[in-house]
Amino acid sequence: MRKIDKIILHCSATKEGQHFTVEDIDRWHRARGFARIGYHHVVYLDGSVHKGRDESLIGAHCLGHNATSIGVCYIGGLDAAGNPKDTRTEAQKKAITGLAENLKVRYPNAKVHGHNEFAAKACPCFDVKKEFR
Repeated sequence: MRKIDKIILHCSATKEGQHFTVEDIDRWHRARGFARIGYHHVVYLDGSVHKGRDESLIGAHCLGHNATSIGVCYIGGLDAAGNPKDTRTEAQKKAITGLAENLKVRYPNAKVHGHNEFAAKACPCFDVKKEFR
């Protein structure tokens, strides 16, 4: 079993209101040379949570931190012009909070982080530290 110390939140960097699926992200990641989708969980616009890569497998979502983390991605993160924006629906916010709480029960040493804490990116386009103290 992997030793998990981080839950890293991401956005799909897609425009507000556009629906994408685990299969879409899997296709994008395979095109970049990944074996499969890099995230362990994906939260759709309606708040439903979908399985990506199995949690037992090392993710491909945050360089230098994949071996000890779980990657969670919500669909969205960009405004209509393609600029970073917190586009989470209320359903996504509730689902991300619930998923993070569930993961913290299963991985009690894990802290919740935004991708932007480890990379020069806006992702996940909201203040994770403020929401997950």
